[in-house]
Amino acid sequence: MTALRLPGLDRLDLGRIGAGLPFAASVPALQQALAAGVAVVQAPPGTGKTTLVPPVVARVLASRRSGGGDGAGAAGRVVVVQPRRVAARAAATRLAALTGTRVGELVGWTVRGERRLDRGALIEVVTPGILLRRLLADASLDGVGAVVLDEVHERGLETDLLVGLLTDLRELRDDLVLVAMSATVDAGMFARLLGGGSGAAPVVDCPSALHPLVVAWRPGTGPRTDDRGVSRAFLRHVADVATEAHRDALATDPGVDALVFVPGAWEVGQVASRLRELTGTEVLELHGQVGPREQDRAVGGRPAGGPPRIVVSTSLAESSLTVPGVRLVVDSGLAREPRRDAARDMSGLVTVTCSRASADQRAGRAARLGPGVVVRCYDESTYAGMPEHVTPAIATSDLTDAALLLACWGTPRGQGLHLPTAPPAAAMRDAETTLRRLGAVDAVGSATAEGHRLARIPVSARLARGLIDGSELVGPRRAAEVVAALSDDIRSPTGDLTGLLRDLRSGHPASDRWRRETRRLEPLAADRVGGTAYDGVVEGLVVGLAHPERVARRSGDTYLLASGTRAALPQGSPLARQEWLAIADVTRASGRAAAGTGAVVRLAAPMDQATAELVAAHLLVGEVRAELVGGRVRARQVRAIGAIELTSTPVATSGAGVRGDVRSALREAVREAVQDKGLDVFTWSPSATALRDRLALLHAHLGGPWPDVSDEALLDRLDAWLGPEIDTLARGSAASGLDLTDPLRRLLPWPEAARLDELAPERLTVASGSHARITYPPHDDPTARPTVRVKLQECFGWAATPTVADGRVPLTFHLLSPAQRPLAITDDLASFWSGPYQQVRAEMRGRYPRHPWPEDPWTAPATARTNRRR
Repeated sequence: MTALRLPGLDRLDLGRIGAGLPFAASVPALQQALAAGVAVVQAPPGTGKTTLVPPVVARVLASRRSGGGDGAGAAGRVVVVQPRRVAARAAATRLAALTGTRVGELVGWTVRGERRLDRGALIEVVTPGILLRRLLADASLDGVGAVVLDEVHERGLETDLLVGLLTDLRELRDDLVLVAMSATVDAGMFARLLGGGSGAAPVVDCPSALHPLVVAWRPGTGPRTDDRGVSRAFLRHVADVATEAHRDALATDPGVDALVFVPGAWEVGQVASRLRELTGTEVLELHGQVGPREQDRAVGGRPAGGPPRIVVSTSLAESSLTVPGVRLVVDSGLAREPRRDAARDMSGLVTVTCSRASADQRAGRAARLGPGVVVRCYDESTYAGMPEHVTPAIATSDLTDAALLLACWGTPRGQGLHLPTAPPAAAMRDAETTLRRLGAVDAVGSATAEGHRLARIPVSARLARGLIDGSELVGPRRAAEVVAALSDDIRSPTGDLTGLLRDLRSGHPASDRWRRETRRLEPLAADRVGGTAYDGVVEGLVVGLAHPERVARRSGDTYLLASGTRAALPQGSPLARQEWLAIADVTRASGRAAAGTGAVVRLAAPMDQATAELVAAHLLVGEVRAELVGGRVRARQVRAIGAIELTSTPVATSGAGVRGDVRSALREAVREAVQDKGLDVFTWSPSATALRDRLALLHAHLGGPWPDVSDEALLDRLDAWLGPEIDTLARGSAASGLDLTDPLRRLLPWPEAARLDELAPERLTVASGSHARITYPPHDDPTARPTVRVKLQECFGWAATPTVADGRVPLTFHLLSPAQRPLAITDDLASFWSGPYQQVRAEMRGRYPRHPWPEDPWTAPATARTNRRR
C-alpha cells in the first residue's frame, strides 16, 4: 500500500480537540485497543466520540509508521463513515475548526456529488455509499490506513454491508485499522463480527454524560397516523406542545433551545410552519433535503446574542450529530423505516413507532449540557410497547442493489461474509431475478461484465440501466437529467415528473443539487447521441427502461401496473387524463388517498403504448388466459404487457378442437382460482363433509399416515387428490356439479384405509340394537368430541362409554326424550345412570307415560319402543 505523508499531524492535538468532551477519558483505552487493529467504541450521543476518535486513530497510524507502534504497515488516510450527508459535512466541519484548519486541508468530506478534500488531508468523512463504490473500484483501499464506521447501531443497509466487506478485507490486509462506533448496547455483536476468527474485538466504553432529565408525557387526543400518513391533527398537537414547553423553559432560562423530532421532511415542514405562526422564536428545519447552508445553521449552534431557537428535525439529529444549545426535546415517537412489499413489488419508507433505544437517544439530547426536559407526545404504555431496537434495514428493504454489490465483491448473496444480519432468502431471490433481467448477474448469481458496469454508476442498478439505455434513445444529457431527479429523491406533490423537471430547470429549491448531479452522470451514460423520435415521452421512456414492471395503463380512476398492482394518482394530479404512465415511485397507502387500491403514485411520467411496448418488451406476451367465473372456466386469447391486457378475444373451452395450449391454460386457471378463492368454490356434499370431518379427527389424534385435510394442506396437495376434477372443470363442467367424496378418498393411506370404518365409524350400534349416526366435529375443530344423538331408553344398562380413534376419543351422548329433545349430555353413561337419571325420570315419567321410565335403569331392557308395543 502506498504510504501517505502526514504533514500537519501536530494540528491533531488530542488535548485541545478533546477539551470538555467526556470521551477524552476513554482515549488511553482506545489507543491500547487499537494495538489489535480493530476496536468497537460504545458511547452515548454527545460524548464526543465522532469528534475525538478519528484523530486518535490518525495518530495511532502515524505512530506505527514512525516505529512507535508495532510496525504492522504503512500509515494512510483515516476514512470516517457517517450514515447521512448532513452528518458527514457537520463532523468534518467541526473537527476542522477544532484543529484550526480550513475544511479540506487536514479534515475534509466527500458526499454524493460534493467533495472538499485536499490531497494531503489525513481524515476524510464520507457517506456509506461513497466507500462501498470505492471498494468495488479498489478492493484493497490503497492509501487508506483506517476506516471508522460511525453509528453502526442505526443498522442501515449500506453500513451493515460495509461491516461485512471490511471484515473480509482485513483478512487480506491485517494492517487496515477498523473501528465501529455504536451509541447503544449492541457493541458486543459488532465486536464478535470485527474480531473474525481471532476472537472478539476490544470494546471501549465511555460513561454517559447525561445530566438530570425530566420526562413529561403529553399524548394527543386522536391517533398519530391516518390513511394519509402522519395525522395533521397530531402534527398540530406536536407544534402546540413544543410552543408551550419552550415558552415554559424560557421563563426560567432564556438560553434554552428546543429540538423537535418528527419522522420525515414533510412533517418537518408542517410542524415548522405552525411553530412560526405560534411563536416569535427562530424556527429551523433539519433534514436531508434542505440545502447545506440551512443545515449548517441548524447544527452550528446559536450565534452569540442570537434569539432562542427551535430546530425541527428528522431522526438524523438522534445520534448522527449534535445540535448545540438544546435543553428541551419534544418527541413525536415516530420514525421512518424501509419496507419492502414483495407482493406488490413496492419498496419505500413507512411511518412506524420508533424503538425505545431511539426514544431514549432523542431524550438524551436534552441533558448533554445540563439539566433538561423531554416532552413525549405519547403515553407511557406506548413507550412500553415500543420495539427495543430499530429493525435492521437488511431485513425489510429491497435488496437489488445490495445483491449486485455482493455479487461484484465475489460473494453472491453474502455467502461467507460476516454480516450483522443475514439477508432474507426470499428478498435475495427477488433481487437476483431483477438483476438477471438487467443482465447484471448470471444464473448462479455471479456478476457479469454488465453488472460490474452498472455497479460503477453511482445510482441504483435500475436507474443505471435507465441511464445507459435511455442515453442511446434520447441522448446522454436528457437521460442524465431524468435519472438525477429520480436518484436524489426529489418529490412532487402532484406526482408529475415532467412538471418537476420543468421546475428544476427554472429555480426549484433543489435545482443546484440537481444540476451538479446531472453533470456528474452525463459522462457516465452511453457515448451516443439519441434520436428525436421520443421527444414527447423522454421522461416516461427513461423511467420505463429503469422500471418496466411499473408501466401502467389507466383503468377507471386508477392505474394498473404491468406487475399487477393497482395504484392511484395524488388528488389533482395533472397526469390524471393520461392513458399510459411510467411510474418511478409508488408506495403503500390506504383510504381515500389510494382510492381503494392500497397504493399511491408518488412520481410518474406520461408515455404512449408504443413506448410502453418498447421499454417492457420482455413483458410483452401473446397467450391464452383463463379464469373461473361463476363456477365455470372462461378463456381468452390476449396480448398483454404483464398484467395489462392490450387485446382480448374469447376462446372455446370445450369440444375436440380445443388447442393444447388452451387446455393447459384452462387447467392452470382452475388451479389458480382454487388457490386464490379457496375450497369454497366447490359445493361440499354432506357425504364429503362427513368424510373430511372423520379424517380430520383421525389426523388430530393418530397423526400420520392419516392425512391433514385442513384448507391449507388440501390446497398444497391439490393435484394429489383433485387432479381429475381439475381436468373436468377445464373441459367446461361446473364446480357445483362435483362431489368431493371420491377425491378425498384418494388421500386415504393404504393399507391403513381398510380400518377407516373401524376407527371412525359413521354409525354406532347402541344397546337397543339401533344404529345411531355419529356426528364428528368440524374439520377445523378436530379436537372437539364426536357426538351421538339417541333416545334415552335405547341406552338402558349401558355402562361403558364407547370410543373411536382406537379408544382415544370417547363419544359424547345427547340423550333424547321421546320428542327428540335433549334431556342430558354426557360422556360418562355409568355416572349418569347412578345419579342424574333419577331426576330426569321424576320430571319425564308423567309427561311421557307410554314410554318406560324404570326405577332401575341398569336392569331394564334397552328399547326404542313404547310400553304398549313392548
